[in-house]
Amino acid sequence: GVVVFVHGTGSGRGRPRTRAAAGVLQAAGLGTLLVDMLTPDEVRRGAEPALSALAQRVIGVGAWLAARPEAAALPLGYFGSSSGAAVALVAAAQAPDAVRAVVSRGGRPDQAAPWLADVRAPTLLIVGGRDLAVLDLNRDAERVLTCPHLLEVVRGAGHLFEEEGTLQQAAALARSWFLQHLAAPESVGEQRHAS
Repeated sequence: GVVVFVHGTGSGRGRPRTRAAAGVLQAAGLGTLLVDMLTPDEVRRGAEPALSALAQRVIGVGAWLAARPEAAALPLGYFGSSSGAAVALVAAAQAPDAVRAVVSRGGRPDQAAPWLADVRAPTLLIVGGRDLAVLDLNRDAERVLTCPHLLEVVRGAGHLFEEEGTLQQAAALARSWFLQHLAAPESVGEQRHAS
């Protein structure tokens, strides 16, 4: 499968945390696509489009991938961090057939509240154990999500997962989720026959 990274405000594809998480997924054989959701002009002006407009950009990235011969058959996942998680959740709700799994790291699902019940892709919510406000928001989201979902709390982690080893734990959780949900059906069947 291939995973599109959806960054939060003030973050981008060049950030070390983003690259580290992508590296964990790549080492497991997953493709990753790190894109900046804001245009250079939007960054310069400090402007951020509406959530649904950003979600349409994510959907557009998925459509672009689906049109590429080398990626067309690969199942798609979204990995959103901070406010980017809300964008990923809205994109998953607006184009449910396009995405097979969503991971939210330190996400703000409350920002996507009107769309949460429409998300169909299995969704993993990863929150730092010391990020109490965001943890509460994710617990609230659990009550609204109707798709298969799981809340994982990384002990000792704050909002940005800067504490030693916490980003690696979050990336490992994401890797497992994506490997489970982005496996091609024939691969799953082959694994069953091999056991």
